[in-house]
Amino acid sequence: MSSTLDVKLNRIDRIFHPHEIVQGQVIISSPKGFSHQGLAMKVEGGARMQLSTKSAGLFDSFYNNVAPLELLYFHLPVAPAGKVPPGITKFPFEFELQGNDGQELLETYHGVYVSVKYEIVCDCIRGIMKNKLHKTLEFVVEVPLKEPLPDSPEEFHITPESLENVRPQSLSAMPYFHITGKVHRTNCPVNLPFTGEIIIEEAKSPIKSVELQLIRVESVAHAEGVARDATEIQNVQIGWGDVCRQMAIPIYMIFPRLFTCPTMLTPAFKVEFETNVVVLFENGNMITENFPITLYRQGDAVLQNSLVLHNYQSASGSPCRRNDYLL
Repeated sequence: MSSTLDVKLNRIDRIFHPHEIVQGQVIISSPKGFSHQGLAMKVEGGARMQLSTKSAGLFDSFYNNVAPLELLYFHLPVAPAGKVPPGITKFPFEFELQGNDGQELLETYHGVYVSVKYEIVCDCIRGIMKNKLHKTLEFVVEVPLKEPLPDSPEEFHITPESLENVRPQSLSAMPYFHITGKVHRTNCPVNLPFTGEIIIEEAKSPIKSVELQLIRVESVAHAEGVARDATEIQNVQIGWGDVCRQMAIPIYMIFPRLFTCPTMLTPAFKVEFETNVVVLFENGNMITENFPITLYRQGDAVLQNSLVLHNYQSASGSPCRRNDYLL
């Protein structure tokens, strides 16, 4: 059995906020023990960007490199040179989570063209004839706001006359429909669900499906301008088949962890989000209502108050919950 090195943090979920103390242990397991030249740790975090071939072109995407944005970088000595005895040895460590030169940290995000990651890299250099022990551990940074944003609810009404980007000949042949609804927030806490309702008031053509799409819009600045790309994060079916008319279908979607984050607007890049309510008819026609949304993270105290209000509305027959049986 060979020697191994592992890094464990004091929090199972590995979630930390700026200026918190990160504590953990470096655990070395060795059947026979060994000498080493020191146990070193590197903590780094930053935003990495790349250009898409669709927006910037194939040539520019390969040769116009976008420099990464460094947010956090420092070295931390864990143990001096010495010997590791046989068995399991634990080396504690701790550090304060803060950016370079007072720079504000961004929230962890795994996107397509933009990603923000924070990692702990630990190395133990052994003798000349032995390979060094290495471990990389990613941890998650969340950045809550002190004060919540206003909900900014929005109602919508969709008829053939309200559609955009439709050819006149297609519009004249389209069966009549009337769709209403609302979203409860366009300023959405990322740690609470996205809610609302949609009502098919009237539709002459049978409906095949009602869906809710979550879209990320990533913009990366480069030498030739700004590359902007929209990609789908997830698609949730909220109605199947020719749904009942004049009945509220609840809109309810959980924002996936890591693949969403608070809306980020920086000089180097932007990460924004949109939702699409999609109604697909059996004849192949598709209607899409787009809602640009602003995501933010609520603090723990504000989140508890929001959860209490959300549970109260559910128990008292809130419109967003009264028709859950339709799903």
